[in-house]
Amino acid sequence: MGISSVGIGSGLDVNSIVTQLMSVENQPLTLLQNKEATYQAQLSALGQVKSALSTFQSAAGSLSDPTQFAAVKATVGDSGVLTASASSSAAPGSYALEVTQLAQAQKLVSAGQASTTTAIGAGTITFDFGTVSGGSLDASTGKYTGASFASSGSGSKSVTIDSTHATLSGIRDAINAAGMGVTASIVNDGSAAPNRLVLTNSATGAASSMKISVSGDATLSSLLSQDPAGSQAMQQTIAAQDAKFSIDGLAVTKPSNHVTDLIDGVTLDLTKTNAGSPTTLSVARDTASATSAVQKFVDAYNTANKTLTSLQAYDATTKTTAALNGDSTVRSMQTRMRDVLSTAVRGGGAYDRLADIGVTFQKDGTLAVDSTKLNAALTSNFNDVASLFAVNGSATDSAVTYGAAGDNTKPGTYALTVTQLAAQAALSGSSTAGLTITAGVNDNLSVNMNGTSASITLKPGTYASTDALALEVQAEINGNSAFSGAGVEVSQSNGVLSITSRQYGSASSIAIGGNGAQTLLGSSPISSAGLDVAGSIDGAAATGSGQKLIGAAGTAADGLAVAVTGGALGSRGTVSYAKGYASQFNDLIDSFLSSDGSLTMHTNGVNASITSLQKQEDDMNTRLAARETTLRAQFTALDSQISAMNSTSTYLTQELAQIQANG
Repeated sequence: MGISSVGIGSGLDVNSIVTQLMSVENQPLTLLQNKEATYQAQLSALGQVKSALSTFQSAAGSLSDPTQFAAVKATVGDSGVLTASASSSAAPGSYALEVTQLAQAQKLVSAGQASTTTAIGAGTITFDFGTVSGGSLDASTGKYTGASFASSGSGSKSVTIDSTHATLSGIRDAINAAGMGVTASIVNDGSAAPNRLVLTNSATGAASSMKISVSGDATLSSLLSQDPAGSQAMQQTIAAQDAKFSIDGLAVTKPSNHVTDLIDGVTLDLTKTNAGSPTTLSVARDTASATSAVQKFVDAYNTANKTLTSLQAYDATTKTTAALNGDSTVRSMQTRMRDVLSTAVRGGGAYDRLADIGVTFQKDGTLAVDSTKLNAALTSNFNDVASLFAVNGSATDSAVTYGAAGDNTKPGTYALTVTQLAAQAALSGSSTAGLTITAGVNDNLSVNMNGTSASITLKPGTYASTDALALEVQAEINGNSAFSGAGVEVSQSNGVLSITSRQYGSASSIAIGGNGAQTLLGSSPISSAGLDVAGSIDGAAATGSGQKLIGAAGTAADGLAVAVTGGALGSRGTVSYAKGYASQFNDLIDSFLSSDGSLTMHTNGVNASITSLQKQEDDMNTRLAARETTLRAQFTALDSQISAMNSTSTYLTQELAQIQANG
């Protein structure tokens, strides 16, 4: 009987045999693929960790800014009378306000014209702005009698009416195009000559009344000339007036209904009078905003912590582990985060732990907020709550201001000693200043200030006083574009001028030349150099730059900057610097996520392992493909041999049968 099986030639199942043999050969490849799958799961999990930490860092970063806690809100009893807003600089307080008059802009109306397109006349219209006082106003005609006009000094503004604009509509368009702060419109009153030009000043206040002078065509002049103290061609329909109100009984007058300079940090917008019925204005800390910010910080921490915990978990029921179970890097990061919250913040004020303001750990490792305790802390020590979270600094001396800290500054309290105060460069005259300035003779000054030079020209004339001359010199120097961002203060004492650079420090300098220098300062002016502040922080010599003193490199106060604006030499108390929890977390997560951070390096390591495994898999696949080719060739050859043997067997069987039959 011949050899039998399912095959091409012999019945041998080559495919099945090779497949089974290759499944054994593939086992090392399967191990590599399983290992890669584990690393891929870790890589995905590390991406989740990074995302959770980034979200938490964003929440922590917002709290590291002290202004997050500095929100102030303004509340008005009757919002129909006024609205109010407050900036972080506003101090809490309560006020009673009574508005007796709203500020308004003047409105003038011309005599009626039959057409808006009929030629009127060309010329120049000049506007001046100021205050109308005295005399009386005829309400029916809108004209003054016996009044006077005092210019506000803001300067006159002119518009030229050429032949292409010498109509009522053309005059309107020319005035509006000039951008002078006066708006022109045309009103049709329905009369026989219905078209009336209406001029409205954009500025409110009694000092914004308009005086209009016209040169050129007499018709144009007779239409628009307006002198409250003289001839008035136009009718005043609304008078320019100030806002008048009282705050806690104190009478106040302002040129605008938009008031920004009444209470520091508070802006008012007056909208209605309430004479006899004062309304309240309350300025208070916005604790709701701060509470929300703290809650967001807590929620973000809990979310990040939950993510890290779940990715390291072990399920005892299913006996399965999460992708990062046993990962020492992630475990270390989670531990360091908890350590930050468990460590007191030093130098931050009345509170040094989160528990002091009602933020505590729960049994499950999450944070929770006691809103009652937090609100109480915000109400009584608002700034100290901010210090618990944010980067902050303070000084015990009122003439010393915390400026900033460097990357290497350590939190703490440092002694401050000042051995030299900063000074501005100054130039004082050696004799009284001459008050007469003549063009081309003594009107030019060559000014070199803080290393920048420019030439200025004084207005010629005889000045009424040394004060007036000082104002002119100061205005011309400070108005020169070369000195933008810098400037001088010019003063006088007994007729002697002093010119002082506004900049402090060794970079501050002032020198005056030109044909007018001797007139102003005499033949031998006295110069004093600018000086940098000098002293020590924490016992080590600090670097001075202007009024700024910076802690020495290599010390705990490295990079700590304070501004010393005055005071005595010697010990100046202490300067404290603290990094609150939010700031610490921001830095900590930076150390995880930066290019050389622990999480980034760990992720890079996993990626490198995946790349290495994929290379091994590629090499092994190449070897296995070659092995399969070899096996198929071998078993195909065997199949052929078996087929040949089967043929021989069949032949022999037939021959033997024939022999037996013949025998």
